[in-house]
Amino acid sequence: MSGEMSRALVLEEFGSLPRLMDRPVPEPRAGHTLVRMLAAQVAHLDLNVVDGAFGILPDLPAVPGTNGCGVVLASDSHPEGALVRVNGKGLGLRRDGCWRDHAVVPDAAVTAVPDGTDPALACSFFTPAGTAWAAVHDVAAVRPGERVLVTGASGAVGALTVQLAARAGAEVIGVVGRPAKLAHVPAPAKAVLAAELSPDAVGGQIDALIDTVGGLVLRDCLGLVRPRGRAALVGYTAGRELTLDLADWLLADVALLPVNLMNRGGEVAADVEGLQADLTSGELTLPIERHAPDRLAEAVRRLRTGEAIGRVVLDLS
Repeated sequence: MSGEMSRALVLEEFGSLPRLMDRPVPEPRAGHTLVRMLAAQVAHLDLNVVDGAFGILPDLPAVPGTNGCGVVLASDSHPEGALVRVNGKGLGLRRDGCWRDHAVVPDAAVTAVPDGTDPALACSFFTPAGTAWAAVHDVAAVRPGERVLVTGASGAVGALTVQLAARAGAEVIGVVGRPAKLAHVPAPAKAVLAAELSPDAVGGQIDALIDTVGGLVLRDCLGLVRPRGRAALVGYTAGRELTLDLADWLLADVALLPVNLMNRGGEVAADVEGLQADLTSGELTLPIERHAPDRLAEAVRRLRTGEAIGRVVLDLS
């Protein structure tokens, strides 16, 4: 690979977007796998890193991207030509990530993917599917017959949460912030606008809230949860702060529970890998937007503004 050049999106200053640059193809080395990347996820976590607003940040210059999918070019541990998912081991956080054509990554950050899997799906399903699985089954512990409210229900995590809660036997209400997104709430959920939330709009009290957006939407939804109900908190795209009157919260008697996939990823991995076949077959759905690397600014804009439907992925093929 010596002397060959490869594209990479390089972050030179926190708070500005990475620039598309030519870099030498990295050399293979022991304990690492050289991957020709085909797709890389653009997620809110990646944008937090780009903004310098996350608790773990790389030394600059750095290549962002915490999740990707590609083909093995050289490795002592993984067969050449194999399709693999690349994530973990500090990729995009403590070391260069996946927003590039070629990446040398620790062998332990590489997971085999079934041949024929869409690389965009392979690199983007685990985080939303894992988060949704953990929220529904482990944290909110949804039971058959319960009424579950899911916010951000047209987003990647929210849409999968709706589908998994319905699979668990719950009656699901999906909340979205824009009228244009009502049609993207998966069946069989009832779709409701956040601006129109009320006990009447959702049909009475709910047993469990799974909130993917935070901010004022979370505050408004908490009042709809029955006493001794549960609220699982997943994300904060609508606001990172929540102000509660503690006396009112104690009277409401609603449990506030965090969903942190970084801590739970290993626990849910086997269950989540089992969902990949359902996503490939279409039994479960995960919308994906694809953008070329030279269109990163548009991809980021759509993700930041909430216009994006489902997952946002860079097509590096």
